Amino acid sequence: MINLGSQRELFVDHYLIESLNGASLRMHPPIRREVVFQAEQPGENPCTGCYNLCRDEDRILMYYRGYYPLNEKHGDGAESQTTNLVTSLDGIHFERPNFGLFEFRGSKDNNIIYQGQPSHNFCVFRDDNPDADPGQRFKAVGGSGTDNLHGFCSPDGIHWDRIQSGPLKVTGAFDSINVPLWDPHAGCYRLFSRYFSQGGFKGVRAIQSCTSNDFIHWTEPKPHVYDQDVPREHFYTNATVPCPGAEQILLSFPMRFIPERTRNTEGMDYPGEGLSDAIFMSSRDGVHWDRTFMEGWVRPGLDQKNWTHRSLTTAVGIFETADDEWSIYISENYGWPTNRVRRVTIRPFGFASLFAGYHGGEAITKPLTYTGRTLRLNYATSAAGSVAVEVQQEDGTPIQGFALNEMPPMFGDELDAAVSWNGGSDLSHLAGRSLRFRFKLKDADIYALRFSD
Repeated sequence: MINLGSQRELFVDHYLIESLNGASLRMHPPIRREVVFQAEQPGENPCTGCYNLCRDEDRILMYYRGYYPLNEKHGDGAESQTTNLVTSLDGIHFERPNFGLFEFRGSKDNNIIYQGQPSHNFCVFRDDNPDADPGQRFKAVGGSGTDNLHGFCSPDGIHWDRIQSGPLKVTGAFDSINVPLWDPHAGCYRLFSRYFSQGGFKGVRAIQSCTSNDFIHWTEPKPHVYDQDVPREHFYTNATVPCPGAEQILLSFPMRFIPERTRNTEGMDYPGEGLSDAIFMSSRDGVHWDRTFMEGWVRPGLDQKNWTHRSLTTAVGIFETADDEWSIYISENYGWPTNRVRRVTIRPFGFASLFAGYHGGEAITKPLTYTGRTLRLNYATSAAGSVAVEVQQEDGTPIQGFALNEMPPMFGDELDAAVSWNGGSDLSHLAGRSLRFRFKLKDADIYALRFSD
């Protein structure tokens, strides 16, 4: 039996679902919007990358590797690499502040906030741990190579100190962006990092995670676990975040790398082999990951400069940019002078849905309990479509007053609509009982549900 309480649940996996009949889960790729950032010489270049974002009060902060020494033999370890910062009030228009902290090519008139080898993949988060030191309100990790990941802290996200001398005692192969975060649901810090699942640099690029109570002492990393029938794929990055408003669910957007496949693009001279795209997956414990959706979440598309390796890396972070819109950011044209970041959007909580087509379908949940008075749905239908809900006893018997034939079907497109039967919407007298919910859909999607007072 699942105890929902009043938390919001998403249909990104089969966690709630006991059976499906004519219905299925489907993923919803985001909508491509405008380019919000364009790399500019000389402080940025074709290998600018590792974009990651966090919110600080009314601003969105986007960190990234600015300068990368393209012509140095050991570029990943170069001390000349920089971490740069741009800011935005609306998540659409970003500007380069002049911080005056580090000299670059004879001038401090730039937006560099750190310089050194850890800038190769510096990844920042705002620490919302209620017990966090105010002088360490922001934390970060950065570094490359084997077992060489360093921790950092900052009071303002601009001025940084190492959290300890030497690297963190975490094993891995850290040459792409690694994601630290505070998990409010689990009450701990998490670190999602790169490693090779079969050992050595000929293994499969994969993701592991570990936890910490103080951001210094970390547990032994655990490799991601998938269902047995899920094939091994190269994941260069992970972009993991707790889902805003449903933090018990972790969402991840790995950049999937396919080294054996190269597209010969006529008239284009680009070194290196392999292709990449972005995928979507979810977890409820940070170790076991659901890959219900094996398809690409963001495809390379018509832009031929995305049909080369290491493009379409999802930046870390999800942001509400309108009442009906969440924004996420995708890097494009990696390795090209047109290196840039594009905003993509989804409806709130709309990564995936319980779906049925025109001929209809049904789903029945596992036994569950809840707290609250009203069932609320994030749903959408066509003009001819509908959604209906039946409340059942654990054995599947409909509860009088809440059967399918006692409810006018819902139709429309709403983010948080109350479900009502002929007798009203009050389910408070059933709270705490083990129940099942039967959903009947026609040309409709249900993205999320919750119970409210």
